[in-house]
Amino acid sequence: MAAGIRLYVDSPLGASTAVEATADQAHYLGRVMRLGVGDPILLFNGRDGEWRAEITRMDKRTAEMAIREKTRDQTEAAGPWLAFAPVKKTGTDFIVQKATELGASRLMPVATANTQTGRTNTARLRAQAVEAAEQCERLSVPEVSDMTDLDTLLADWPQDRPLFALDETGGGAPLAAIAATAGAAVGFLVGPEGGFQARELDRFAKLPFITPVTLGPRILRAETACLAALSVWQAVVGDWT
Repeated sequence: MAAGIRLYVDSPLGASTAVEATADQAHYLGRVMRLGVGDPILLFNGRDGEWRAEITRMDKRTAEMAIREKTRDQTEAAGPWLAFAPVKKTGTDFIVQKATELGASRLMPVATANTQTGRTNTARLRAQAVEAAEQCERLSVPEVSDMTDLDTLLADWPQDRPLFALDETGGGAPLAAIAATAGAAVGFLVGPEGGFQARELDRFAKLPFITPVTLGPRILRAETACLAALSVWQAVVGDWT
């Protein structure tokens, strides 16, 4: 039996309703996982909780699933936002996957002065987030924003959401100490492989909603810094507690 297989769907979920799988989902269920009519599956949409369903129709391109019962209510709390400078394709995919597992509620690619990647494929990154949410048993999928520039990010940032900028020069306060006084509605800003430029750090110091923080004496790769920041938050004020 394959009751542990989960799929994210856009359709409303409720008792005694049916859900049509996408072509990609039907291929995954039938060709990859070798499932067929009568096999169980778990469905979630980020709004209605998680539901156990049963495959009632399957062919090469389509599948239909009948919802049987609710397995979990929609109780997942919102997590922090992560604004990050994209790196190479594989590294960016890794950031999205692991940030989803670590509870980020919004992922925001941002171009800084030293960012080497000029664009991102939002649809592909969202697919990575969906797959990670399916596998880690989240009840929601983080929002994935289109790539923006640093000026726009800071201009649009909500003033009531503290933003912790990871300062690789060591000029900030230890993140664990700062996080202990913060709640769930926070954000992290992680720079590119070359770090933030001095003028960017100077600008951060003038904005009341930004707090420069440090993750210690070692210079971390951008991917590592993203995951370390989220891990510290989870350990101090998140659902790991």
